[in-house]
Amino acid sequence: MTAPVTRPVRRRITVRGTVQGVGFRPYVHRLAAGLALTGFVSNTADGVLIEVEGPPDDVDRFARRLTEQPPPLATVTGVGCEEVPATGATGPFTIRPTERSPGRTQLPPDTATCADCLRELADPGDRRHRHPFVTCTHCGPRFTIATGMPYDRPATTMAGFPMCPACAREYGDPADRRFHAQPVACPGCGPRLALVPAAGLGVRPARDAEALTTARALLAAGRIVAVKGVGGYHLACDATDARAVATLRRRKERGGKAFAVMCADLETARRVAVLSAAERAALTSARRPIVLLRRRTPPDGVRLADQVCPGSPHIGLLLPYTPVHTLLLGLPGDPPGPRLLVMTSGNRSGEPIVTDDAEALTRLAGLADAWLTHDRPIASPCDDSLLRVRPDGTEQVLRRSRGYVPRPLRLPLAVRPTLATGGDLKNALCLGEGDQAWFGPHIGDLGDLAGLAAAERAERHLTLLTGVTPRLAAADRHPGYHSTRRAARLGLGEPVLVQHHHAHIASAMAEHGLDGRTPVIGVAFDGTGYGDDGTVWGGEILLADYTGYRRLARLAPAPLPGGDTGVANPCRLALARLWAAGLPWEPGLPSVEACTETELTVLRQQLTRGLACVPTSGMGRLFDAVSSLVGLCHRAGYEAQAALELEAAALKAWDADQGAYPFALTEWRRPAGRRSPAGGWEMNPAPALRALLRDRARHTPVPVLAARFHRGVARAVAHLCRRTRARTGLTTVALTGGVFANALLEEETAALLTAAGLTVLRHGEVPPNDGGLALGQLMVAGTAAHHETE
Repeated sequence: MTAPVTRPVRRRITVRGTVQGVGFRPYVHRLAAGLALTGFVSNTADGVLIEVEGPPDDVDRFARRLTEQPPPLATVTGVGCEEVPATGATGPFTIRPTERSPGRTQLPPDTATCADCLRELADPGDRRHRHPFVTCTHCGPRFTIATGMPYDRPATTMAGFPMCPACAREYGDPADRRFHAQPVACPGCGPRLALVPAAGLGVRPARDAEALTTARALLAAGRIVAVKGVGGYHLACDATDARAVATLRRRKERGGKAFAVMCADLETARRVAVLSAAERAALTSARRPIVLLRRRTPPDGVRLADQVCPGSPHIGLLLPYTPVHTLLLGLPGDPPGPRLLVMTSGNRSGEPIVTDDAEALTRLAGLADAWLTHDRPIASPCDDSLLRVRPDGTEQVLRRSRGYVPRPLRLPLAVRPTLATGGDLKNALCLGEGDQAWFGPHIGDLGDLAGLAAAERAERHLTLLTGVTPRLAAADRHPGYHSTRRAARLGLGEPVLVQHHHAHIASAMAEHGLDGRTPVIGVAFDGTGYGDDGTVWGGEILLADYTGYRRLARLAPAPLPGGDTGVANPCRLALARLWAAGLPWEPGLPSVEACTETELTVLRQQLTRGLACVPTSGMGRLFDAVSSLVGLCHRAGYEAQAALELEAAALKAWDADQGAYPFALTEWRRPAGRRSPAGGWEMNPAPALRALLRDRARHTPVPVLAARFHRGVARAVAHLCRRTRARTGLTTVALTGGVFANALLEEETAALLTAAGLTVLRHGEVPPNDGGLALGQLMVAGTAAHHETE
């Protein structure tokens, strides 16, 4: 008996997600060819389009396997299937050229050099031996070379490098690892390195291999080299050379802020810092972030220059993520050279990272002794990402940039096309539409024209790559913020202004997928945020969802003498806190001794008369004040220096002392006529300060003072949250704001809340500081606008 003839079927499949520039089409080609199916695959502006034809069972098998083992860099977020008429075609499955059509797809972030490319880099028999730009579909630059979408070579900064015949064969072969790898090149047709010395250095300019050799020799000799990476320039020097590190710190006007260090390999990193399994995984991941780690100290660890991270028990380490880095740190058999390099962003402190070659020669003049550059343009700046790993193995990203951008976040609610401009510190914009949001790269501070120009370029680049045309702008409520003024100039109508701490809480809610139907208890602690009453907020507990908030509790305010000038002088903040608490300025107190007689006289007059003294409830300012009171930091050279030094001191006594300073919890009512919602609880630090001063008079060690203060804050928060649960029935607490980048405070607070039976939301991929602010602005503004149009 003859078996029935099975008629072929044809199926159209659309795949959405990060599926371009990651080897997805050759993966589809191999899968279809292995099942002897006909049809085609093509990139479109919406993702990848597949039409496949053959026996029904084989077509079903193809559809099932499609998402089981995608390429390493691919992320599939949606698959759509529809039956279409069979054509009867019998030819081989093909890869079609990219369609040019309106729509949206997702571009992968830049990723570290893969193991296969590293083997080729070190193999003398390979044609890409020592090629500084070796890459394939599984690694290398994507976001920082893309100039448009769909992602094909003409829409990248590799458009100016025509492929040689050998590279073109690889690029066109679906079975090759470099099939349609847009950055593909070789020493014969790709970008070239150049070494440009500063005038008078006594070194001649060099190209290619000689440029690398000269750069390594300069670093070994204690010089500072500006190194062009995928997302901008770094300033590099030997991290074990005390004079080189001190020179870099002085030239860059870095103050006491720690430098990141790039280690040649994982074994070198192990000699510098203590690594858990989760920290090792983060360090070696394709994202290659800077990871904050506990330092080893001699004789157990490598002796770094003291000024790499002065006074800190932690160090930020990263591993090489480009072939240039790998070559700069040396391959086996190379002449000796530094295996640990300071790698700090190529800029003067407070400015955006430099990406343009001509600009690098001028803006970095006086900072660098030489420039190791290349002729592949950078389409978008993208600084290194920074994270820490918690004891439970989860990550807290503190700066979300290279390795993450432009990967989208899935939103719990649909938003109208909206651009949120973030804040003025740690600025990163956020663009959203529907159920997706895209952060731009870390820009930094918007205190000058260079920062504002960088923000505008980031906005243009992100809208180009995502295809989102914003219809609404969202910004911080602070009338003096540059980011707020920029939002008003976007031509999108009046921006929606979102209160700073409401945005922080909304950001945490969105990251955890909360739809906002039930409010959360939001604990938003930072240094500065514009309050509804015109004062400086920053020690806030709000009852919040996306539609609004109510102020449940605050830190008791204290005067902020001199505004921004006061922030840079923790000793003045300390004395203002004592004044607010009714505590005397006793001779011998570190904060008193740190001030001149003139300062003390002026400060008394300011506080007595209320001159240039805006009230602040900022928890960050209280940490600064306590840092001065215990004698750690009286003049801050960079943001959060005083608080970081207080945390570092507390860590030394954390396991040995379990004491906690008490906060008074009282009812508080707003003054008549204020716009701020009426009343709530107040955390008054006066008892904690009194106890701290008493312990100090008894010569209690500074680390113990610092640890007891941290625990006192955590216990006050837990107590208030338990009270709020009793009053409202709410059981979810969001910990957010830059103060919760403090690992000790975050861990202790979360542990106390969890022990009390509360659900705790902590930031992961979205930074708790102002780097995550724009997501919250987007959710508050975009969801409100979306509902209004429904």
